[in-house]
Amino acid sequence: MVVCDPTLDVESELLTGGAPFVIGCDEVGRGAVAGPVAVGMAVVDATHVIIPDGLRDSKMLSEKKRTALAPIVQSWALHSAVGLASAGEVDEIGIIAALGLAAKRALGVLHEQGLAVASGIILLDGNHDYLSPMLNHPLDVRTRVKGDRDCASISGASVVAKVHRDTIMIAEHARHPEYGWQANKGYGSTVHMEAIRLNGPTPVHRRSWLTNHVG
Repeated sequence: MVVCDPTLDVESELLTGGAPFVIGCDEVGRGAVAGPVAVGMAVVDATHVIIPDGLRDSKMLSEKKRTALAPIVQSWALHSAVGLASAGEVDEIGIIAALGLAAKRALGVLHEQGLAVASGIILLDGNHDYLSPMLNHPLDVRTRVKGDRDCASISGASVVAKVHRDTIMIAEHARHPEYGWQANKGYGSTVHMEAIRLNGPTPVHRRSWLTNHVG
């Protein structure tokens, strides 16, 4: 597998084109069967010319490296935020709408931090804009396939979101240790799925998903 270091090339092009800042955006926890889905955001502007050493998409980093990088990314970014949608919300409205809701909440955090979010460009990992349908007013959202690999702002967002969500699942593990969340973080590992079969689901399980995973 070829490992690529992210750059600020895409962000720089958008900034040169007139955007005052770029909000990198990425989600984590989409495929989990327990716990929230999280959407992270990291904001960069023209002052950002150096990338934190070792920054990559969170999936390419060990848990130890992600945990060490998260506060560095938060200090490096102009602003950063994480929005969540609960397992219950995933069950109620579906995963795509839940992603949009979590992203909207992250934007709300940035707004509370004093960022004029409507003035910038949101650079969203992937090829599907799940955010815009959840907004009351249109924002400039651009999708970028493999953005979490190639764009430093999105890589930073992925690290911040992943560490934030992992911390939540580790805390949940203390309450429900039989599901192994400290290790699997709510994803469908063998240990996790067997524990569901033996003990049933908890309030933080996505119950609508379990019908397809647990016989």
